[in-house]
Amino acid sequence: MWFYLALLSALFLGIYDIFKKVSLNKNAVLPVLMISIASAALIFLPVIVLSAFGIIPNNNLLFIPEITASEHLQVFLKAIIVLTSWIFSFFALKHLPITIVAPIRATGPFWTLLGAILIFSEQLNTFQWIGIAITLLFFYLFTTVGKLEGIHIKRNKWFWFIILATLSGAISGLYDKHLLQNINRLAVQSWFSIYQTLIMLPIIMFLWYPKRKRSTPFVFRWTIPLIGICLVSADYIYFKALSNPEALISVISAIRRGGVIIAFSIGAILFKEQNIQRKTIYLLGIILGIGLLIFGSAH
Repeated sequence: MWFYLALLSALFLGIYDIFKKVSLNKNAVLPVLMISIASAALIFLPVIVLSAFGIIPNNNLLFIPEITASEHLQVFLKAIIVLTSWIFSFFALKHLPITIVAPIRATGPFWTLLGAILIFSEQLNTFQWIGIAITLLFFYLFTTVGKLEGIHIKRNKWFWFIILATLSGAISGLYDKHLLQNINRLAVQSWFSIYQTLIMLPIIMFLWYPKRKRSTPFVFRWTIPLIGICLVSADYIYFKALSNPEALISVISAIRRGGVIIAFSIGAILFKEQNIQRKTIYLLGIILGIGLLIFGSAH
């Protein structure tokens, strides 16, 4: 059962990326981000209230425990880190092909592992070193594809936005290593969604709204709230799969990363993007490298 749940989580992650691209196409970035985050927060808000009043029992998978003021501060910091990553990511995805953005974002575990080596002095095994070499090689090859599509890496700020999004996402992954050892996963997921919404409110009010007529106009699309709903669904199913005592974490993590294949494949067809054959080869190389990193981490 856990295997199929992992596949379902990957499917939701792939659809999540597609909904982002559809929502951002010729649209204002910040309100799209705001609504997608708020839709996730609105899912969690009643669950927090029902848990606090004991209507959802503490043995229920949906139960969200209360956390201390210190833990709230830690989750707030995570919200800032993740929101930074998402702002860079959303702007990049609006201006770059999804068949370039999705594979680069898929290298997140590589940068997280690199940070773990530098910060925590983690030792790597043979599988992980091979995984790093393969990921780096195909990551570099992806940067060469951009040139074929008129994306000059040194001068294109959107390419650097997706790099910054991936690196800040890796920082979030490293922070999670500390955070999730001490705080309930669902509490982290719910409160950081709420804090992100609160942080986005002044950004919308003071940065976007006064200048909205001088930039790309905002158009509401039904795919926008579905961004947050898909992400919440993917994460919930992922944690449910992990709760199975027979589940293999390395296999679940590898399958979950396979969501990039869905985003890449549907995106290539839907948006009629270029150099698909070459990108497919490079994507498979990145997936192989990440797969070796995950496999090596479990052995």
